[in-house]
Amino acid sequence: MIIGKVAAVLVGRVAALGEAAESGIDKHPVSGPVMAEPLGLVGDQQADLRVHGGPDKAVHVYPAAHYAFWQTQIDSPLLARPGAFGENLSVSGLVESDVCFGDVWQIGSARFEVSQGRQPCWKLNLRFGVADMAQQVQNSLKVGWYLRVLESGNVQAGDEVELLARSYPDWSIERIMRVFYRDGLNVSELEALLDLPLPSSWHRTLQKRLASGKLENWQPRLFGH
Repeated sequence: MIIGKVAAVLVGRVAALGEAAESGIDKHPVSGPVMAEPLGLVGDQQADLRVHGGPDKAVHVYPAAHYAFWQTQIDSPLLARPGAFGENLSVSGLVESDVCFGDVWQIGSARFEVSQGRQPCWKLNLRFGVADMAQQVQNSLKVGWYLRVLESGNVQAGDEVELLARSYPDWSIERIMRVFYRDGLNVSELEALLDLPLPSSWHRTLQKRLASGKLENWQPRLFGH
């Protein structure tokens, strides 16, 4: 089933971001096919591999539809084209409520699996020149999501997104991120979410919440150390 389309494929190199940071967040559209491999798109880079990149976050997807919303919230020239949020794939026809954890997609000759939602970090603040941009993205739940590469292949702008399998139809990315950021101490939701094969770091976070009855400290991620 065709559920969306790739509006742009984007890659970026690590470069200075502000006065004391480096990042690969500055992504630019690529014409023609780009190879998707287990660690990401060929030609793409991430600065801090402890929290960015890797097999579970190989490709970042962001809905093109969200740009209209952000244009009403902030004034930034970055919103004039895809890539403002550091996405590798800008997609049309899909938002977080349309995508479920574990969905398997065919795009071009590559096969992907939806692995997790994005956890916005303080580098978005520097990227946009807005002190609380990461928090705004988190609060909006317009965070985008990551793909794991199941089968390497080429992708390009104009490719259709074909849904091949949906194992967890009750768990949209929107619902998962709502548990993480808006309803974070709902015991029944946390316990249900723990039944999913989420990345190990997410499991640890959820288990700590259940054990402590408290949310983790988001300040370092959202505003830097």
